[in-house]
Amino acid sequence: MQRLLRRADWDVDGVRDDVRDYVIATLGDRDGVLIADETGFLKKGTRSAGVQRQCSVTAGRTENCQVGVFLAYASVHGHALIDRELYLPRSWTDDTDRCRDAGIPDETEFASKPRLAQAMISRALQAGVPFAWFTADEACGQAKWLQAWLEERDVSYVMAIRRSDTLTTAAGERRADALIAALPARAWQKISAGAGARGPREYHWARVPVRAGWRPGRGYWLLARRSLTSSGEISYYACYGPRRSSTADLAWAAGSR
Repeated sequence: MQRLLRRADWDVDGVRDDVRDYVIATLGDRDGVLIADETGFLKKGTRSAGVQRQCSVTAGRTENCQVGVFLAYASVHGHALIDRELYLPRSWTDDTDRCRDAGIPDETEFASKPRLAQAMISRALQAGVPFAWFTADEACGQAKWLQAWLEERDVSYVMAIRRSDTLTTAAGERRADALIAALPARAWQKISAGAGARGPREYHWARVPVRAGWRPGRGYWLLARRSLTSSGEISYYACYGPRRSSTADLAWAAGSR
C-alpha cells in the first residue's frame, strides 16, 4: 500500500471514476442525494500540499492541517464517497516555488470550496449519476452564484445558510431568522431526518415560500430545523426543487449530510 501511494505511477482520477461507477452500480437510485462537505487532516509540518493553520471541521477548531472537499452519494441502499478535491489556500497558489516543491502544477489557480464542489457536481452530471437532490453546508449555501448555477441546470438543492442571511420575499429582503420567528406554532412538523445510531433523528421542521415568479413546476423555500428539546437550536436552509416537494422531502435531503 505504501508503494502504491508513495512511489507507483497510477491514474488517480481514473481510479476516482472507477470508484464512482462502482458506487452508482451498487447504490444508484433516482432519488439519491449528492452531498458536498469538507474534512480536515491534521498535520505537523509545512510541506504537505495545502497545509496551513486553518479551520478544521474534524477538530472543531483552527489547526495546522490540510482540507479536503468531498462529494458523497447517498440513497436508500447506502452511502459512499465518489469524488474529492484538495483545497489550496491562497498562501499556496500565490507561491509558485512552494507549489512546485509539493508537486502542484504551475497552472493551478485558487479555487474556493464552493468552486471545488461545483467542479465535482459537474463531473457527476457529465457521468450521468442519478440523484434527486444536492445538499451542502453553509460554505456552499452562502454562495448565491452556486445557487444560480444549480438552478440553471435544474439541480434541486437544500443547502445550509446562516440565520443572518437574507432571502427575497414579496415584502422585500428578510433575514432567515425573522421569517421563521414569524411562523405560527402549527407550522412546525415533527419529522425524522433518517435513521441514526440511537434511532430516528427526529426534529421539528418548518418552511416558508420565498422569491416571486417561480419557474413552472419549481419552488423556492426557506427550511428550518429545530431541536425537539431546545427551541433556540435552529438550523436554516435555502431550498429549490419540484413545486410538489413536501417538507418531509426537504428534511430528508437536509438530513442526508
